[in-house]
Amino acid sequence: MISKVFPKIHAEGYKFLVIFGIATLVLYFFSSFLGLIGLVLTIWCYYFFRDPERQSINSEDYLVSPADGEIIKVEEVNGPKELGLENKKMTKISVFMNVFDCHVNRSPCSGSISEINYFAGKFINASMDKASEDNERCYYKIKNSFDEDIIVVQIAGLIARRIVTECSKDDVIQQGSRIGMIRFGSRADIYFENYKPLVKLEQKSIAGETLLAKR
Repeated sequence: MISKVFPKIHAEGYKFLVIFGIATLVLYFFSSFLGLIGLVLTIWCYYFFRDPERQSINSEDYLVSPADGEIIKVEEVNGPKELGLENKKMTKISVFMNVFDCHVNRSPCSGSISEINYFAGKFINASMDKASEDNERCYYKIKNSFDEDIIVVQIAGLIARRIVTECSKDDVIQQGSRIGMIRFGSRADIYFENYKPLVKLEQKSIAGETLLAKR
């Protein structure tokens, strides 16, 4: 019960809590009302950086969601050109994370990370289509047990200014393992083949737990 009310937070959050806390004290010095606003924002900051434990299905026959948020795209597209997959047809599912969602991202499957590619970019609203190609983003190519490539893309949003990576090339990871986070509003895309989508538009997903697709 205590862990739900006061969840542990991601390491990236501590410096922001200090900044928000100091700002709250300064605001309170000038006005109790402004101090109250600062306190509310500090509480929000704490919950934004929450990093709860998740339980994955641990099955190679399923892909789990890489992010908390809302399903905004389920479509057949060409693979990411940044990884040389532009001539391959793949299924793409996009999850939009608003500023109230947990922003810790997780691996949809078990496997080995064969490639990580970061690209600097713009900060367009992450719910827009062109965010996938124009925004700051990081690509993870994960080789699953079927020798297939599962692609996860972290995409920075309108407010986000940093993508944090928590794994490295050649790491062997488990389904639901943390791969990184994005600060302050963003989106995660997943590309795959040979799985059938199980989710629909506007459905809410939970990173590491919601079943996105099945073989």
